[in-house]
Amino acid sequence: MTAEPLDPRKSPKRDVVRRHILGLIENTRPGTGLASERDLAQQLGVSRPTVRAALDELTRDGFLVRQRGRGTFTSPHKVTQELAGSAGMTVPPAEGDWTSWVVTFDVSPALPPTAARLELDAGDPALRVTRVRLVDDEPIAIERLELPAAIVPGLQPSDMESGNFYRLLRERFGVRVSEAVQSIEPSFTNPEQAELLDVPVYSPLLQIERTTRDTTGRVVEVTRSVYRGDRYRITSTLRFDDTSG
Repeated sequence: MTAEPLDPRKSPKRDVVRRHILGLIENTRPGTGLASERDLAQQLGVSRPTVRAALDELTRDGFLVRQRGRGTFTSPHKVTQELAGSAGMTVPPAEGDWTSWVVTFDVSPALPPTAARLELDAGDPALRVTRVRLVDDEPIAIERLELPAAIVPGLQPSDMESGNFYRLLRERFGVRVSEAVQSIEPSFTNPEQAELLDVPVYSPLLQIERTTRDTTGRVVEVTRSVYRGDRYRITSTLRFDDTSG
């Protein structure tokens, strides 16, 4: 993208601001902070409402991110997760250094809805974990897991703070995950989610629900997660044949 030259004599004032910001985006790193509205207004010779309108427009278009109490930033790099596109393809790990902090960790008898999801008998112990996932120390997702407590004896909250959970299941508990059914749909943050993710209420989310089975066909995990729409991206490799629509 090549920044267009600034020419206040030919452009509306808001367009002057927009072009200036697009030029900054082109020449700075993702996540760079912008000057304040007042400083931009003085620099460009326009009013603060004009600057605010241009920033709002660029935020809606995905070029900028506005954070409460911190200011306005160029959109950060998005964490990319590739999903399998056909049978037999495995899902690679998402990029970045992932850690977690555990919000809740509880074992209790499974009520009928939970028992049905986990294919347990009602009253069997179920483990419920809520954790915030971080990439390079920035909150990216909230993950709520349910799993049969019997398959992870001795699991502690600290075990969920780092590393790969599926590797932990395999190496410590002898549980090898094999396949999952997953759904993805758009959503937005409620107040609780916004606080945990440090974003404004009604920020865009990707809501992901997953039921995972091991090599014996047993349900080992039901997960409901929300990922920040400004920081997380899913890609897939698609393959077509003569029956493709």
